[in-house]
Amino acid sequence: METVNFTEMKYGTQADYEMLHTKEQAFCAGTAQRLLQALAAQAEDSLSGYQVTRLEHALQSATRAWREGADIDWIVGALLHDIGDGLAPQNHDRFAAEILRPFVREEVTWVVENHGVFQMIYYAHHYGWNPDERAQHVGHPYYQSAVDFCERWDQCCFDPAYDSKPLAFFAQQVETVFARKAYDAQHLRRGEVLGLPALAAVA
Repeated sequence: METVNFTEMKYGTQADYEMLHTKEQAFCAGTAQRLLQALAAQAEDSLSGYQVTRLEHALQSATRAWREGADIDWIVGALLHDIGDGLAPQNHDRFAAEILRPFVREEVTWVVENHGVFQMIYYAHHYGWNPDERAQHVGHPYYQSAVDFCERWDQCCFDPAYDSKPLAFFAQQVETVFARKAYDAQHLRRGEVLGLPALAAVA
């Protein structure tokens, strides 16, 4: 295997770093496939206690978004919103957001990053916590998008009878999003509020 000559980065040569850049580009091109593999693994390596696996939860979320006519950023965001459950259960929302941040609309990243707080409205009172933690974000441009995301594509996605699309159905959309140039302004669309599609779009 081709390797650099240095053992300390400060001694690397131009040739070393050009070689590493080529390898990094090839590795980055495999991001979508690694994410799909990580999702597939959630069918077995999953938080227990629910009636569905974390993979099924993700598929229900993405399927509901797709059936409501959501764009590709929302669909991929919905699919990956809990991808951090295994490695970062205490901050899974931020973990997922950092994966998405270079490639999708800022609105989607913000919603994914904060959905944990917005979800508390449904259950926090059972633990003696504040269910209205999301109030700290009132007035934020993406506040309503987060409310709607949690209501329509997250809290309701634990139904073992729901007819979800399989992971393969979403593979091309994941590939498309993660093939984008990272941090490209035309995809980040900072400050734009598109919201979720109107419910009339449901097929």
